[in-house]
Amino acid sequence: MRSFLPNIKSSYMALLGKAEITPDLLVARTEAIRKLMLAEIGATGDVNFTAVARRVRYAPDVQGLWYVRSELMGVLSSVHGETIAQEKIASISARFKGLISESLTSAAGATSKPR
Repeated sequence: MRSFLPNIKSSYMALLGKAEITPDLLVARTEAIRKLMLAEIGATGDVNFTAVARRVRYAPDVQGLWYVRSELMGVLSSVHGETIAQEKIASISARFKGLISESLTSAAGATSKPR
């Protein structure tokens, strides 16, 4: 019976859209975000914005990547313009859902909406 209870909890949380994040899933999603951020910086950004690329590459965890987004916004703004940069950052920010505190992701969503 005891082993049955965690399965009920996982199933219930999955129905609510709040499935538990296993350590392996956390690592996989973190690395996918890291690759996406580095892809957005691109080859020219990697040469011209080495400090930001380095921060993305060596961020220790998902929270570290979350806080590098503002610097990435600066890079993308200078390369693509602010409107496109905001769209790209909004797309990246959406990938953090479920990985970090909802208070961080909801605050980002409130500030990234066009006025």
